Amino acid sequence: MNKKKTLRVIGRIFLYGALLTGAVIFLIPFAWMISASLKESKDVFTYPIVWIPHTLVFENYRVIWEKIKLLTYFWNTAKLTVIITLIQIFTSSLAAYSFAKLQFKGRDILFLLYVGTIAIPWQAYMIPQYIMMGKLNLVNTHTGYILMQAFSAYGVFMMRQFYMGVPNELLEAARIDGMNEFKIYAKIMLPLSKSAIATLCITTFVFIWNDFMGPLIYFSTDAKKTLQIGLRFFITENSADYNLIMAASVVSLIPVLILFVALQKQFVEGIATSGLKG
Repeated sequence: MNKKKTLRVIGRIFLYGALLTGAVIFLIPFAWMISASLKESKDVFTYPIVWIPHTLVFENYRVIWEKIKLLTYFWNTAKLTVIITLIQIFTSSLAAYSFAKLQFKGRDILFLLYVGTIAIPWQAYMIPQYIMMGKLNLVNTHTGYILMQAFSAYGVFMMRQFYMGVPNELLEAARIDGMNEFKIYAKIMLPLSKSAIATLCITTFVFIWNDFMGPLIYFSTDAKKTLQIGLRFFITENSADYNLIMAASVVSLIPVLILFVALQKQFVEGIATSGLKG
């Protein structure tokens, strides 16, 4: 028995050691980015690497706001990301409740057809989508981009997986008490699905915040462009100033890191529960 315990402890030590090593390897580029953002341009590629600069150049973080319209790009990205995330949480959770808990003709077939769209690459319908937005006069508008991102088959699938685990008896009791389906959705299902909502919030937020191709195609004026497009132009114009490029990259990551840290616990719970229930 003691031998089995010893082997189990040794196995865990190796496992945790491997996980810790992997985490360090993945964090090295991020650490280098932060280090480079606080150096002068001539010191970025010095060898051996100086992880903590002798002189911290915080001036880089001021200069990037003057080099490009970073504030405009930042505001556009934040506005689009927050609005689309909230809309997707509403549409995905409401549709998922219908597919999971309501009975209507063709429900399962409709769900399979809808979720099956996940397998269709965006490049396959990119041009038809652009033509449709053009005919609606929504090209180069934030409204058009929001409408295109308002629904998520992945979000519906994930939320439905979670809702399938909610006991039907709980909903039947609510119906007996006189609650209609919208009240059940708002007062019972949503409060119970905080972890799944947090997971959807993070995945949607990160996707929209980092989206490059969509804004590149649909936005043609600087006043409409997003942070990722602005960063690309900044890199093109300042290809030799890696310290400024890294500073701009760090700034672009801050909102995503804040959101993930704030919802980390719920995110892990949501991944576990939505993956097990079905």
